[in-house]
Amino acid sequence: MIYFARWKVVLVCVVCVFGIAFSAPNFISEEKAEALPKWVPNQQVVLGLDLQGGSHLLAEVKVSDVIKARLEALRDSVRSTVRKAGIRRYSRLGVSGNSVTIKITDPKQNEQALKALRELGTQQITIGDGQIATDGDPLFTVELNEQGVIVFTVTERTTNDWSIKAVNQTIEVVRLRVDETGVREPTIQRQGTDRILIQLPGVKDPERIKAIIGKVAKMTFHLLHPRVSAEEAMRGRIPPGAKLLPDAEEKDPSGNPRMYLIQKKVMVSGENLVDSQPSFDQRTNEPVVTFRFDSVGGRKFGNVTGKNVGRIFAIVLDNKVISAPVIREPILGGTGQISGNFTVESAQDLALLLRAGSLPAALTYLEERTVGPGLGADSIAAGKIASIIGMILVLIFMAVAYGLFGLFANIPLMFNMILIFGGLSFLPATLTLPGIAGIVLTIGMAVDANVLIFERIREEVRVGRTPISAIEAGYSRAITTIIDANLTTLIAALLLYQFGSGPIRGFAVTLSIGIATSMFTAIMLTRLLIVTWLRRKQPEILPV
Repeated sequence: MIYFARWKVVLVCVVCVFGIAFSAPNFISEEKAEALPKWVPNQQVVLGLDLQGGSHLLAEVKVSDVIKARLEALRDSVRSTVRKAGIRRYSRLGVSGNSVTIKITDPKQNEQALKALRELGTQQITIGDGQIATDGDPLFTVELNEQGVIVFTVTERTTNDWSIKAVNQTIEVVRLRVDETGVREPTIQRQGTDRILIQLPGVKDPERIKAIIGKVAKMTFHLLHPRVSAEEAMRGRIPPGAKLLPDAEEKDPSGNPRMYLIQKKVMVSGENLVDSQPSFDQRTNEPVVTFRFDSVGGRKFGNVTGKNVGRIFAIVLDNKVISAPVIREPILGGTGQISGNFTVESAQDLALLLRAGSLPAALTYLEERTVGPGLGADSIAAGKIASIIGMILVLIFMAVAYGLFGLFANIPLMFNMILIFGGLSFLPATLTLPGIAGIVLTIGMAVDANVLIFERIREEVRVGRTPISAIEAGYSRAITTIIDANLTTLIAALLLYQFGSGPIRGFAVTLSIGIATSMFTAIMLTRLLIVTWLRRKQPEILPV
């Protein structure tokens, strides 16, 4: 233990230098840290929601909307299935609860319809935007009731699959949208079966973030009805295969939204978009949103615009027309732009939504809490005071209790704090209020190893050992106890991180980093100082 290899000396020095380098940006402003050269560490500790303020949201996914949409799509599959079976006359085709019903006009064709529909219920089919496969269990049940109506019922397993997929897809889309806004270290996780917890540290405009997160953003491209105008449809009956949709911004002279009569058929879907960016129109210099399709979408877009030159092409977002340009010429490159009454910010938001993709269902906010930066500043100030007081008391205790050796332990204790902040910056990990508590706890735990070693050295001195022999025995016999004590604490911290969430994880992170750095400083750095002093001074009596 007295011999200290050269590589160990180099290792201790390198770790301390890196700790100083990675922790240094925390002592300057964020603007100055970002201005540092790229080769210099400039990452600061990321503060959690409770320290820098931000928004805490609990949202519920409207899974019922997803199931309803899938059932409507299933209704279309039932229609096409019976037609493929050669059955043309039927009635009462619709959705009722978790079932699709259909009545075959000719009772003699019931068995034929039942056979076709049962085959549909046990094969791979596409419902909405996802393919549902079977592993032998039926996805649907098909039966003929007493009224002669065929009831196609979705099983509980299928509805559960739809619900789980909808929530998981919502989480991914929300995460993409939040990442696009530049929020650092957000927390987005499932809570319960259909709820999502969203924590956004440092958000200054929570209403804008809520609007971005909660918007379904389902975009489709439709042609306007070629023969009937919106005014005629509003006065009379809407033609089959068409629907009235309002303009997102434009009003008519009476103050009501301008209406468009569009064809229900989706010519191109927003699911084929691969990129979307805010830009400016070269002629008017107004904000616009440019978009680009994949190969399939680009081919569809080119075909539609090529065959319908001179017609109006409505761009629909969440059942509102956001733009209705006239097709001047075929657009064959798979790219286009959306113009309208955009501001720079609204163009950026729309481009962000289109890039991230649409939500499978709408979100409802059940709980919202906003933490002000003032409260976070108070928490940081209180944490600083607690840390400083704890540090001073520990330094005084070690100096009084162990004299010179206590001072040798105090120097690594200072480096321990530097290494903790360097580790938090390097990862980067989020520092929360419980994380500050973990740092304060680490200050007390950091000298535990030295206390064990110094007490062991005292015992060896009392039995008459020489200084070198006492230090050798003190380190060799205390090291096992030190490793056991810190390892059990580290296991507890890892379990807290694995099974905890939010602030609990913040505490576990700082405690884990603190345990690693305190073992390093106590076993390596303190021993290096003591060994260096012992070689130079060669004392006959140890000041411990």
